[in-house]
Amino acid sequence: MYNPAHFKKENPQALRDLMAQFPLATLVTLGSQGLCATHMPLLYDSRASGFGVLRGHMAKANPQWSDVKPEVSALAIFSGPQHYISPNWYPSKAEHGKVVPTWNYVVVHARGPLSVIHDVAWLKRNVSDLTAVHEAGFANPWTPETAPAGYVDSMVNAIVGIEIAIESLDGKWKASQNRPVPDRLGVIDALTNLGTPEGRRMAEIVSAANRDSK
Repeated sequence: MYNPAHFKKENPQALRDLMAQFPLATLVTLGSQGLCATHMPLLYDSRASGFGVLRGHMAKANPQWSDVKPEVSALAIFSGPQHYISPNWYPSKAEHGKVVPTWNYVVVHARGPLSVIHDVAWLKRNVSDLTAVHEAGFANPWTPETAPAGYVDSMVNAIVGIEIAIESLDGKWKASQNRPVPDRLGVIDALTNLGTPEGRRMAEIVSAANRDSK
């Protein structure tokens, strides 16, 4: 990932928070047919050694897991908030007109060797862990135990586990840090005035990046 110094995010907690808040990752691996990608939720476990571990599962019918070159690390991409940025929002447009559109976004790239797991107990635990995290906010959370007897077992037989021991974590917070301060403030105002949840969220990110760069 091209990641200039002014966009690079090195705060480990910020990277962990983004992976937890936006868990639907794009898992990219290299196999005999070239690159392959699957979109899947991954749980991040920071308690493991090094940079931690990502865990999830995919369908057995998905050929990706059985065709992975072990000598090439897997890449899990977590995409956070993103928004188009208009050059009309920059005060510098009125000064000299030398401005162009761009896109602000927040991403985390996690790399490491991929392991495929068939152990039934591991798979059941992974399903339960994923469910517990994402059902936590509901008044009556669903659990595997609420399904008919044997149903979850039959579903587990149709999946394989995925585990990535993370060897590197890279964060990129592209939030107008390369623009002069007046342009950043113009972006914040314009995004806020859009009145959309996406605009407000990116305005918060640009505001935080503006504070951090001072």
